[in-house]
Amino acid sequence: MMRTRTQFFQSLYASPVWAVVAAFGAYFCMYGFRKPFTAGAYTEIFLWGAGYKTVLVMSQTMGYALSKWVGIKIISEIKAHQRAIGILVLIGFAELMLLGFGLVPAPWNFVFLFLNGFPLGMVFGLVQGYLEGRRMAEALIAGLAASFILADGFTKTVGGNLLQQGVSENWMPFLAGLMFAVPLLLFTWMLTRIPAPSEKDIAHRAERKPMTKAERWGLFWRYAPGLTGISIAYLLITILRSIRADFAPEIWAGLGYTGVPSIYTYSEMYVALGIMAVNGLSVLIRDNRQAFFTSLGISVLGLALVILALFQLRGEGMGFWFMVVIGLGLYLPYVAVHTTVFERFLAMTREPGNIGFLMYLVDTVGYLGYVGMIFAKDRMRASGDFLSFFSQLAFLIALGGLLAFVFSAWYFYRKKTVAAPEGV
Repeated sequence: MMRTRTQFFQSLYASPVWAVVAAFGAYFCMYGFRKPFTAGAYTEIFLWGAGYKTVLVMSQTMGYALSKWVGIKIISEIKAHQRAIGILVLIGFAELMLLGFGLVPAPWNFVFLFLNGFPLGMVFGLVQGYLEGRRMAEALIAGLAASFILADGFTKTVGGNLLQQGVSENWMPFLAGLMFAVPLLLFTWMLTRIPAPSEKDIAHRAERKPMTKAERWGLFWRYAPGLTGISIAYLLITILRSIRADFAPEIWAGLGYTGVPSIYTYSEMYVALGIMAVNGLSVLIRDNRQAFFTSLGISVLGLALVILALFQLRGEGMGFWFMVVIGLGLYLPYVAVHTTVFERFLAMTREPGNIGFLMYLVDTVGYLGYVGMIFAKDRMRASGDFLSFFSQLAFLIALGGLLAFVFSAWYFYRKKTVAAPEGV
């Protein structure tokens, strides 16, 4: 009887459903400590004409960007048994910084959002480490990616509702974080139950292991042109995705939607469903090289959708679908990089290493670019409304990102790579 029960739980922990629920839940909860504050208006002027909210967003993003740079080393070198405690320590520190944000008067509490963002930037790599290097990796990581799409809207809804109930803008982020603390503990425990990749997983997707500094940069320079193209595209997408997320209230207001916190969640539900369906199905492509190029094609298609939305969905009454299609077009390539591009790159080249290094490399570039963008945002849109600024920027970014992905596809097509063993 005891043996049967043990076998049942071993089978449960090894199931894809357990893994995706654990990863989705853990990262969804992390967003509860990061994004609720963006539901606030923070209309005060800070210094030299900069808006208080702009300063807050930039402060947290600077911490997040620095975290990605530090994470290139930490995430690529961390051992499996250290991941869970790392998740809890990092998020616990972030919540303490939100307490400081509530205690210190505005606008000088902005420094606490920098300190809040710094640890949170490393959580994704810790969670993703439980999922990579498996034959079902795309489906699992697509589920993980759905968490930050849905959580982005849901946590803003939570923040907006707290504000409507009379909670002040400075205390709202801390209280919102407390609401996610207990679920975070549950989902992190679930992550610790996921077994390591099987021998068949390793045979098909290559072994994933910690990397030294020499191994990290050796890998990059062997494929520098193609990886640089992907990094440039990811940089552009990160800028636009982050503006859409952090300044969603301003964009929705330009589309005629105000005072409706639930719209943040509803719009992202459609986006998440589309992303999971498209990117998750990449797991059905067994050939690693074919899957790699398919993911680059999906990325190009996504950015083409952004351009289509800008020209076809700006009319009266189309605002909701404008935001949905823009979100779908941005998240298709953004999630493809997370789920398939680097996963199958390592699998087809049989290069030793892990996704953590590659993801944190492009994330560092992406978030540093976003910091520069929001620093200049108020000056670039000195005339005109925020929606016009967003639309003009979206066209330039979508076109530039599309060309960068096409270049990378051309580079890797011409470069000889080794496919994973057939029949595995």
